[in-house]
Amino acid sequence: SRWRQNTNNVPSKISTVSSKDIALQNPQTAADMLAITGKVFIQKSQQGGGSPMIRGFATNRLLYAVDGIRMNTAIFRSGNIQNVISLDPFAMESAEVVFGPGSILYGSDAIGGVMSFQTLSPEFSLNDKPLVTGKAVARFATINMEKTLHFDVNVGWKKWSLLTSVSANDFEDLKMGSYGPKEYLRPFYVQRVDSTDVIVTNEDPKVQRPSGYSQINMMQKIRFAPNKNWDFVYGFHYSETSDYARYDRHIRYKNGLPRYGEWNYGPQKWMMNNLSITHRRENILYDEVTLRLAQQNFEESRISRDIDKNLREIRMEKVEAYSVNLDFVKKMGAKNRLYYGFEGVWNMVQSTGIDENIASGELADGPARYPQALWASYGAYLNDQWTISKKFMLQGGIRYNQFQLAADFDTTFYPFPFTEVQINNGALNGSVGFVLRPVPQWVISMNGGTAFRSPNVDDLGKVFDSEPGAVTVPNPDLKAEYAYNVDFGIAKTFKRWVKVDLTAYYTLLQNAMVRRDYTLNGMDSILYSGELSRVQAIQNAAVTSVYGIQAGIEINLSKGWSLTSDFNAQWGEEELDDGSRSPSRHAAPWFG
Repeated sequence: SRWRQNTNNVPSKISTVSSKDIALQNPQTAADMLAITGKVFIQKSQQGGGSPMIRGFATNRLLYAVDGIRMNTAIFRSGNIQNVISLDPFAMESAEVVFGPGSILYGSDAIGGVMSFQTLSPEFSLNDKPLVTGKAVARFATINMEKTLHFDVNVGWKKWSLLTSVSANDFEDLKMGSYGPKEYLRPFYVQRVDSTDVIVTNEDPKVQRPSGYSQINMMQKIRFAPNKNWDFVYGFHYSETSDYARYDRHIRYKNGLPRYGEWNYGPQKWMMNNLSITHRRENILYDEVTLRLAQQNFEESRISRDIDKNLREIRMEKVEAYSVNLDFVKKMGAKNRLYYGFEGVWNMVQSTGIDENIASGELADGPARYPQALWASYGAYLNDQWTISKKFMLQGGIRYNQFQLAADFDTTFYPFPFTEVQINNGALNGSVGFVLRPVPQWVISMNGGTAFRSPNVDDLGKVFDSEPGAVTVPNPDLKAEYAYNVDFGIAKTFKRWVKVDLTAYYTLLQNAMVRRDYTLNGMDSILYSGELSRVQAIQNAAVTSVYGIQAGIEINLSKGWSLTSDFNAQWGEEELDDGSRSPSRHAAPWFG
């Protein structure tokens, strides 16, 4: 979270991945790192993927934060996303997963949970000699012929410290196991030879061709503490992948042959500059205050071409994001601790479409995936932690958020009945919970709260092929969706070396933004990419309910050995147009 708190005093269920866990488990990507918890389900459409699912929610209904900075952008979609792989596991000090609504601290999108990543912090020297520490890692894996190199180094003095981290990864085509679904086998693949698409027999159908990619991550931090009251930290983060194939599209067939000659995600790029300023000094307003300023750039693209066709469709998206957070903490006597703050977020979305003739090299304008748009959010929150006694702690909070969206539509390629759309709405959220320790061996907690997700540019203005024979078009009438959640947890410790915990939860999502059949200028079908497609749009048209349990056991053995086991089961239902109910797409099967 934005503040350091003892997890034993927080009503919400929290799972932490420490730097020791990361070193022991050695995950290839940050998505794999989240899977270490045993409580987060990871979906992958391709090797260059990893879309977390938490308590029946995923994608833009989860919140990603890096060093307290919101990573979600205005183009986070409802379909599976892989932005988390932009983060470097080697550069992590810890990762926290807060289960359930987190809109009080983080605003829009924090419905199913919050994933908070804390990167390595520069360390100071405790004496007159410079402190120099670091590590270097080389790794090879046979399953995808992975080659990874990493190093980080910290140089610290009494008031200044520097930290540099660099990682380079190369993953070749991934080989699946012997017990997977036959539908994912790759008996043949498409290769471009002498300006012709050639279908080549795959020597090993379990090798997913093409699925390989490479990635580089860099981080530079500078820290300055002139005295015990002030702490300044500047961070630079950069991540870039190569092109990587969307494997599920490559195994889509038409008339017994591959549907596509190519379907790749272009390089996924993320850059962040952030400055954190912390002041610690007791006064009437705060005991500690932190100002976070951040600027981020995101770039992604999609490159597709039908087999035996020369037209390559390139769709590129760039988002420039700015944010400011001002967070305060104040002790109100011996038993009360008050947290409050303000947030402003601005996203500028630029989307372009290019159609390339790969035979002639000719380039032409194509339809963009999104309108040119500005998304903004302004919020203020107040959270109080009241320690009534050693056995009972109560916590409650409230947040108001105003969100705005302005989008300009190009009607060159699609006959939209509008050229601009503006949304300006607010959302009020609250939460209350308690932690009870009747005896030292027992912990009982309960938490109830609300969360919201405001329409973003992806919801409002995207044109894309949602499924074979269907195309999604913009809907200017979208409103925010709201979640209502309650969870109950109980934990028991046996003789200090065995801990058993169980959590049950229920979430109701109203005004849910879902894809439904729609009309455009009175037509229920339009021509899209040369194919007559049924018109659909994102609409506030459903009520979704999700409920489940999370159970775990920890056994601490002697001499540093321990055993942990987790079990997660969730069920979700979504209301359809005809009133019937369908299983929720992001309620994962039981896992652990």
